[in-house]
Amino acid sequence: MTFTIVILSLLVLILLISYFKVDAFLAFLIVSIGAGVALGIPLDRLPKVVDEGIGAIMGSLTLIIVLGAMLGKLVAESGAAGQIASAMANVFGTRHIQWGLMITGFIVGIPLFYGIGFVLLVPLIFSVVNRYKLPAVYIGLPMLAALSVTHGFLPPHPSPVALVSLFGANIGLTLLLGMCLAIPAIVLAGPVYAKTLKNIKSDPPGMFEQKEINKAYRVPGKANSIITATLPVFLLMIVTLIPLCFTFMNAEAARVMSFAGAPSTVMLVALIVATYTLGIRQGRSIKEVMGIYVDAVKDIAMILLIIAGSGIFKQVMDESGVSSDLAGVMQQVNVHPLILGWLIAAIIRMCIGSATVAALTAASVVMPLTVQSGVNPNLMVLSLGAGSIFFSHVNDSGFWLFKEYFGLSLKDTFRSWSVMETIVSIVGLFGVLLLSMFI
Repeated sequence: MTFTIVILSLLVLILLISYFKVDAFLAFLIVSIGAGVALGIPLDRLPKVVDEGIGAIMGSLTLIIVLGAMLGKLVAESGAAGQIASAMANVFGTRHIQWGLMITGFIVGIPLFYGIGFVLLVPLIFSVVNRYKLPAVYIGLPMLAALSVTHGFLPPHPSPVALVSLFGANIGLTLLLGMCLAIPAIVLAGPVYAKTLKNIKSDPPGMFEQKEINKAYRVPGKANSIITATLPVFLLMIVTLIPLCFTFMNAEAARVMSFAGAPSTVMLVALIVATYTLGIRQGRSIKEVMGIYVDAVKDIAMILLIIAGSGIFKQVMDESGVSSDLAGVMQQVNVHPLILGWLIAAIIRMCIGSATVAALTAASVVMPLTVQSGVNPNLMVLSLGAGSIFFSHVNDSGFWLFKEYFGLSLKDTFRSWSVMETIVSIVGLFGVLLLSMFI
């Protein structure tokens, strides 16, 4: 019965948004409350669940998305985006620029959380798209496929690290094996699959649109443009590596590094730097730069609400215990432990949307089986990671980030984003099974 309620809720959500044209945030709110009632959450508890759902997802994303949008808007309007696109075209050529973006996404994705990497790299995608008039989905999907793979497969991302700890795996070996899976998964789900998406039309928000530069302002140089746009990435890398290199730091130094390494702190520092290097230094007044930032926030207001809506739905699923119920049912399935782990994680992912919850819930189910069967724990970590990113759809905030930033219809988002995530997940499973024959 639980599974039926979840499926019906998702179908109603899709119908409200696509057929009846209900605003996505309102559709999420209506369906989440209805699902909560049907799943037995007490009525007096439901309003708090709604608040917790919004807080849980927006607490970690709001500042990053807002500050990232401000930075992206300034990069676009200052002319820095055009300079970056020109530099990438010089290195890879317009014919192979996809591969350049994909490699960038993989390198950036290893140290950065998915949401941060997405917000930071989308402006680079549109700088190329706008400069060379290329299809946005065709150009952007390989970079985002690389981000998705690092999020699901590779330490130091939260889910793989937690799984390594739970199964007593070796984090270095997991990272090495994950790299072996990541390369074919990214290539097949990125440049290869993206060839079928050249005709998808996108209508992205105007925040990344390059306007004609006023001659009163100077255009930043290539070095300035690239350094400023990628500064958050390098700052996050530095503050992540320092504690690893200097393990003798005292408690006070550790607290300072924790503050300095917080994504919101890094984004704020990067924005302050950009305000000078791409704004004031190029002849703009502080008031004009602030005007650009105000416009950026207006552009993403609806995106923030939609992501909040997906957080409500996820919280309802968590509160009702759906993931535990599904895991219990799947435990009775008689299949290879690696396939079972992937399958449980994939089903929970499709039902509740959260990759991390899917992987960790599946882990609690297959852990005894892993010990009994003698399955390599490193491979089980990767199998669960692959299953946890299977078929991202309307209950996943990543789905809505992609849809709204790229200005796509639901149909085209399913066709591009959801299928890409599915390819990554299935290739990951086959890779794990292949490795299990030799390890």
